[in-house]
Amino acid sequence: MLIIVAPDSFKGTATAVEAAEGIASGIRSVLPEATVVSLPMADGGEGTAAALANAAALDGALVHTITLPTTDAVGRLIEASYYLAGTTAFIDVAAATGLPAVADSLNPTQADSYGTGVLIADAQSRGAQHIVLGLGGSASVDGGMGILSALGAYGHDLRGYALPKGGAANVRLATIDTAQLNIKAGALDYTLLADTRAIPLEAATMYAPQKGADRQEVALLAGALLHLCEVTGVDKNSEFYGAAGGTPIALSWLSATLWGNGGHFSVSSGGTYVAEALGLPERISGADLVVTGEGRFDEQSTTGKVVGTIAQLCATSTPPTPLGIVAGDIAADVPPETFGVELEGSGSMPDRLFNAGQEVARAYQARSL
Repeated sequence: MLIIVAPDSFKGTATAVEAAEGIASGIRSVLPEATVVSLPMADGGEGTAAALANAAALDGALVHTITLPTTDAVGRLIEASYYLAGTTAFIDVAAATGLPAVADSLNPTQADSYGTGVLIADAQSRGAQHIVLGLGGSASVDGGMGILSALGAYGHDLRGYALPKGGAANVRLATIDTAQLNIKAGALDYTLLADTRAIPLEAATMYAPQKGADRQEVALLAGALLHLCEVTGVDKNSEFYGAAGGTPIALSWLSATLWGNGGHFSVSSGGTYVAEALGLPERISGADLVVTGEGRFDEQSTTGKVVGTIAQLCATSTPPTPLGIVAGDIAADVPPETFGVELEGSGSMPDRLFNAGQEVARAYQARSL
């Protein structure tokens, strides 16, 4: 019997690795004869770089964790890490530009992605040729202009003055000066992984309020993003381009400017990309049970998130593979023929995950009988 455990992180309480270990331990205690394989998942949000680094290690790559000083979304000095596997760097926007790190000083109009650009430049200096960038969890709505600044490309207004940092300033953007550009870093191959299909405008209207923006600031940021699209020639209706405060807008412009085409830049569903990197489509087709999970299961869970990605893979395997979903809160109907288990009790998170794993195993066991 083969059981695959492939959860997302349980935000603020357990990483994907911790969640997988806890659930898998519970399953093994009920089904000791089963082979239980833990494959922590991610969907482009926080933890994506770690999941991909784990996948690379499983394939035999030597993976290095690189930690260096950079800045957070409001300009404070921090340390952030990314992973280097050969010539590929796995980086989360959330590592440097993440929302939790600036929860005490939200500033949606001036927050920027500069710190993420520092990580990209460092990766290039260490031999990276391909950047895989997880976009979820950012605190900025700057359209990726902070990253460009870290790489030496600066936005200027009509008078030729450099724009201040932050997304609100993009409303005055006239040109992007590349005279000091780090061309080697800008010309890398970029794969951006989104945890949302949002278009650029929705980076402001849908996600800026989560980053502290009031109605007036949302309107300002929305106008700035639309203007950025106009200046860069990016289609304002491009799916995924609203992820990470519109980060794909500036990076796609930079890549196309340097290469003369879009062949070295792509942005797509993070959940699908990570699942394929872990070999989940093939693994799931041969599994007896798959268990996934996240902090809260709701209507958004099946729209590109980890749980939705895994559910789709299970439903389309031949025959369909039984699925278990573990969540801190189940606020929507789980897919048909699925075991839905909420975390219970007030004990430690490892104990609650262990208990949930046991419950899923018993439910599967009962249905098998």
